[in-house]
Parts: sequence; C-alpha cells; structure tokens
Amino acid sequence: MTAGALGMPARSSRFKRYVLPGLAFKAVVIGGGYATGREIAEFFLPAGPWGGLAAMALSTLIWSVVCVATFLFARKTGAKDYRAFFKGLLGRGWIVFEIAYGLFVVLILSVFGAAAGAIAAATLGTPPILGTLALMAGIAGFAAFGNSAVERLFAWVSILLYGVYALFLVLALTSFGDRIVSAFGHAPPLGNGWAAGGITYAGYNIVGAVIILPVTRHLTSDRDAFIAGAIAGPLAMLPAILFFTCMTAFMPDIANAVLPSDYMLVRLGQPIFHLVFQLMIFAALLESGTGAVHAINQRVASVWERGRGVAPGPLARGSTALALLMVCMLLAERIGLVALIASGYRILAYAMIAIYVVPLLTFGLWRLRRHQDARMELA
Repeated sequence: MTAGALGMPARSSRFKRYVLPGLAFKAVVIGGGYATGREIAEFFLPAGPWGGLAAMALSTLIWSVVCVATFLFARKTGAKDYRAFFKGLLGRGWIVFEIAYGLFVVLILSVFGAAAGAIAAATLGTPPILGTLALMAGIAGFAAFGNSAVERLFAWVSILLYGVYALFLVLALTSFGDRIVSAFGHAPPLGNGWAAGGITYAGYNIVGAVIILPVTRHLTSDRDAFIAGAIAGPLAMLPAILFFTCMTAFMPDIANAVLPSDYMLVRLGQPIFHLVFQLMIFAALLESGTGAVHAINQRVASVWERGRGVAPGPLARGSTALALLMVCMLLAERIGLVALIASGYRILAYAMIAIYVVPLLTFGLWRLRRHQDARMELA
C-alpha cells in the first residue's frame, strides 16, 4: 500500500526537497539582484575579472551559509512564514522585521513595475503602464492559487532563465570571446575591494532566504535543510557568473551603462535573441515579484486561518496580492514614497543584516546547538 492509502503524507521528491528552495531563492534574488546587469556592474566589475569572480564566490558562500541556518532554524521552530520565523528568533522584536520588510517590498515592487513598463515600451512600443499592469496581473494570478502555483512558476521560469543565460554565454563567446579571454588574461589576480563588494551584495539580497520559507514545507529532515541551503547559493549565483563573464569583454566602458544587458545585446546583433532576453527579464521580474508578494500572502493566510478556522481561497489571496501591488506599483511612486525609501536603501539593507543575519548566526545557531545537545542527551 502507498503512504497515501495509509493516510500518511507522501514524501516529497528530491527535487522539491533539495532544488526547489534554491530555485525559489534565485527567483527572489534575480529581479532586484542582476536581471539587467546594473547590480553586477556596481558590485563586481570594479574589482576586475578575477576579483569579480572572487567576490561572487564570497557572496555565494554567504548566501549558502545563511540559507542553511535559516532552513534549520525554521524547522526547529516550525516556521513556514517570516512572521513565525522572527517570533522565534526575535521574540516581541519580530515587528521590527515586519516594518523593514514592508518598506523593502514597496521599493522593489515599484522598481519591478517601472522595469516591466520600460520593457513593454522598448520591445512592443506600448505605453509603459501596460507593461506594469501585465506584471501586476501575472503576480496576482500566481499568488492567488498559493504554494503549488508559485512553486510551478519558480520551476518553469528557472528553465527559461538558465537556458537563456547559457545561450547568451554561447553567443557572447562566439561574437566576442577573444575579448573575454583578453580581459581575464591581462587582469591582475584580484582587484581592489572584492571582499567588500561580495559582502555588501550578499547583504542586499540575503533577505530572500526568509522570504521563501513557504517552499521549505517539503523539507523532511535537518539533512534536507542543510543540502537545500547549501545548493541555494550556487543556484542563485550561476546566471550572474555567466553574465559577469560576458560583461568583462567591454570593461571598463560597460561599468557606466545604465542597462549593461542592452549594452551587450546590441553588440551581439541578434534581434530575435534580444527579444527573447527581454522576455526572460520580464519572467524574472514576475517570479521575483511573486515571491515577495507570496511571502506576505502566507503571513496574512496564517492570521486568517487562526481567526476563521479555514485557509483563504484564491479570491481572497488574489485580492490581497492585487491591493498590495496597486499600492506599490501605482501609488507609491506618485506620492514620493519610493524616492524616500530609495534614499535610505543602503541603511535599509544594513538594517536587514542587523535584525536578521546577525541574530540568526548568533542566537539562532546557539538555540540550534542547544536543541542538538538535548536530542543527544535523550538518545
């Protein structure tokens, strides 16, 4: 008889236990982290080709360490959303993260909406508002149907994303591979500031590890949590490494490009691929925005279920998502809130490190160690 026939929950596949959390983490990171290449130019290019790769390796290590600690602590506390996680980590101080995350979401969703509008205007010649509305509809649609729909989005967009970046690398090597080889061949071993760039970049994006807690519901053991967390860093950084490698062909000029992706795509001279790449960026914005909104939806759903005894349906989830998106994408920019938050973005990022990463890697690890010691005493 199967586990289902016995009334027991079926064991999740290795893909859902080991790989899916990493794909979800990548989904949250890429939209605000490197889809256009601007962030890569900002944090990694100044250190040169080899220094940039070293900085990326450091960011990857930090991501993996924090993901492992986050997933293990979430299992220890039974947390499946960020509210439960921070109640276990910060006690009554959990509300501080809620405030910081709310500001963070307003900023990133506003940026995503503007980017979607720019893509629609550049590729289709439509008014930017149509691109923004299309992104809003897509995010609300996937968020409405909960975990399963969001997880499928992460999986299918990942196939598109990794495939497009791999093809981009092939086309780049074919078109200007000699320039890439020359850039690495003539660069010093490590440029200045590579470690600072890697740490800062990792800090900007590490909040993704706690945002994607809903997909860790498939983890069945601490071993699963460790493997999933360790894999998450490389899965999230691999496309960025491929992109950075191609960008070195046009150093130092590309460092000043507003959209480094377009800078290189124009020089590839492949109009169809240019369109495909823009579609991929839109898909990346869709999965990043969905991940951020889904985290809030799950937070609301936990309160809803405790108050009403049933989980919210698709209509309630979709309405919550749409209301949030309207505030962030349509209203925040008009009232100047985006500019206000953006002016303190670095402070906000460092605040995330202070209220999340530092407590997790100190108090959180101490609690995990005590829990492990208690289990060993009982064995």
